[in-house]
Amino acid sequence: MRGCCHLSMESRASMASSPGALPYYVALSQVLGLMVVAMTGAWLGLYRGGIAWEDALQFNVHPLCMVIGLVFLQGDALLVYRVFRNEAKRTTKVLHGLLHVFAFIIALVGLVAVFDYHRKQGYADLYSLHSWCGMLVFVLCFVQWLVGFSFFLFPGASFSLRSRYRPQHVFFGATIFLLSVGTALLGLKEALLFKLGSKYSTFEPEGVLANVLGLLLAGFGVVVLYILTRAEWKRPPQAEEQALSMDFKTLTEGDSPSPQ
Repeated sequence: MRGCCHLSMESRASMASSPGALPYYVALSQVLGLMVVAMTGAWLGLYRGGIAWEDALQFNVHPLCMVIGLVFLQGDALLVYRVFRNEAKRTTKVLHGLLHVFAFIIALVGLVAVFDYHRKQGYADLYSLHSWCGMLVFVLCFVQWLVGFSFFLFPGASFSLRSRYRPQHVFFGATIFLLSVGTALLGLKEALLFKLGSKYSTFEPEGVLANVLGLLLAGFGVVVLYILTRAEWKRPPQAEEQALSMDFKTLTEGDSPSPQ
């Protein structure tokens, strides 16, 4: 009987350490993400004059930074716990947080670029649906990182408080990512309509390229979300992490570790 239980535990551990198709889906997500970044650069270079912090080219800093920061890097930050399944939990947490910091800083550069460009050109700010969604995403990203840091990296939050908040943190992380993808699609369409106008319906080369870019954006979002929703691909808890969690619970709440 003990032998059967031992084999069962070993088989579960083997399943946890061998996530099947996960590496292929992660590779697919990275190919799509890099294609999104490359095609965004190609679109801006071929049809919008390139990127510079001067004149009309300053605006082009905005879409590139937002795609790199709030779409590609944010998506990769969400995948950290699926990719680094056997690394130390603390290391994974730090990497997850740092990727979000880099994403936020790059997005901040993109935000400053578009506001500064509008100021120089005398254009109005924050009147479109794209801009409203963009500001919402930016603020939510900051709040999500700040609360996540306070609960999971900064010592002080109790074990039960962390446990109760974790599902909300995961949910809002995926939601903010999807909002980022949707906002990027809104901005892409807005940019095309502003420049092409009625010519957009005549299959202009720029419009076709941007439509392909939009499909790649959607594809990246779908693949990342699919990876996140597969329960069997979640990071398995390590034995030493469970022991540390029980010790942390005892220290913060005064409970004695349960034999279960």
